[in-house]
Amino acid sequence: MGKGGGCVPSKKQKPPVATGNTTSAAPSAPREIPITSEEAVDVDVVADSTVVVEQQPADQTLKVFIVFYSMYGHVESLAKRMKKGVDGIDGVEAVLYRVAETLSQEVLDKMHAPPKDESIPIITAAELEKADGLLFGFPTRYGAMAAQMKAFFDSTGQLWQEQKLAGKPAGFFVSTGTQGGGQETTAWTAITQLAHHGMLFVPIGYTFGAGMFSMDEVKGGSPYGAGVYAGDGSREASETELSLAEHQGKYMASIVKRMFSSSS
Repeated sequence: MGKGGGCVPSKKQKPPVATGNTTSAAPSAPREIPITSEEAVDVDVVADSTVVVEQQPADQTLKVFIVFYSMYGHVESLAKRMKKGVDGIDGVEAVLYRVAETLSQEVLDKMHAPPKDESIPIITAAELEKADGLLFGFPTRYGAMAAQMKAFFDSTGQLWQEQKLAGKPAGFFVSTGTQGGGQETTAWTAITQLAHHGMLFVPIGYTFGAGMFSMDEVKGGSPYGAGVYAGDGSREASETELSLAEHQGKYMASIVKRMFSSSS
């Protein structure tokens, strides 16, 4: 069990159409709405399979929410570096959020968990709808996400019922205590959360290049997303792990920007 509280895609490929806020649809047949080269679009998928198209303001800054749980600060360190990557892409801005703690302060004190950064607000499920892209970070608990993050996903039932998150791109980053402790399984067991919401999983693959193949140091991360090894809790993220997190932020921001770019 981990102690962590912790490229730009080819221009030849046509970007997928992004989905955003869901709107109610009448039971009548769907109507076609022409898309001009001056309009970017936001497609909403509703329960009866009707597709509603809305214009996306051309001058709007796109938002990538970096939503994380961090007990000892390892995941938080990745999140902050990831924000730097997102913010490095013109027209895209990252917003940091943490999920609510489920443990009492008494228990946290016994676990020697440091105080949380109060400048980072706690997110509510309803706020996810405002994001154009999402990056979720969490430590592992026996190869899967920590209970605090699972409790947050469990609170998104209303969004699921109304398909408010359908089509939104999302990715993961993780923290584990050991090299075999779930750098990959923690991410891919979390994909079920995205699947039920109809979200689009965006892994980083091997887009980090040589940094993904180097064998000269111990480092977290995988094709599923950035990662950090926490060890007994005293180890901090290495520069390589932080660089991968920054890269993931840039990669996700690039994907989001392409999805919302004009059809021309």
